[in-house]
Amino acid sequence: MKKHIPNTITALNLISGCIAVQFALFGDPLYCAVFIVLSAVFDFFDGFVARLLKVSSDIGKELDSLADVISFGFAPAALVCSMFKDYPYPESLFWLAPYLPYTAFIIAAFSAVRLAKFNLDTRQSHSFIGMPTPANALFIIGIANSPLLQVAWTTPVWGLIFLFSLIILTSYLLVCELPMFSLKSPSKLPLIFAISALVLTILLLCLGYGLLGLAISMVCYIVASLILAVKK
Repeated sequence: MKKHIPNTITALNLISGCIAVQFALFGDPLYCAVFIVLSAVFDFFDGFVARLLKVSSDIGKELDSLADVISFGFAPAALVCSMFKDYPYPESLFWLAPYLPYTAFIIAAFSAVRLAKFNLDTRQSHSFIGMPTPANALFIIGIANSPLLQVAWTTPVWGLIFLFSLIILTSYLLVCELPMFSLKSPSKLPLIFAISALVLTILLLCLGYGLLGLAISMVCYIVASLILAVKK
């Protein structure tokens, strides 16, 4: 019976991701963010529980990737798609309004590529190469739920540049060769310190800036990973 527990948690990740997609497509970024964060919690604990119970399996690994494509690839892409729909298109660009939102799903495609690479890349057994999909999703929901940044992506003309830049940046981060540490399996003192500092930073930034704190925290995660990579 215990061998099914991790896969059940992974299934909850998938279900939460599907609910997040529904809220994203109906233009509710806050509840989309809530369910993506819930998916991230399930994603953290499914592997932890599998290792704790010593019931890791190949099917669990594949199921985890399939769930992550929905929760951290499709859901944030759907959220960016919704942001495009809320953008106040200038009259000269009205003809593009029905089509531009679908460019957001480039994020979902790159998320799938990132997860496929992760499953095959032996370098990523205890760390990451490129931005992990949950971190990428947290970055996007932080931006989408910030009243301050809403001014940026709803500004005529510049708003489109902002949204396309978001797609390009997040897609690149997913597949780039940047080494990034994992929160799931710290083994060295500097890494444990970095993870503890990151978790504390996330909590403090979210208390001070709301969901925008998630986006700022992911920037801190990238910077911390760069520092650790340089020190090696």
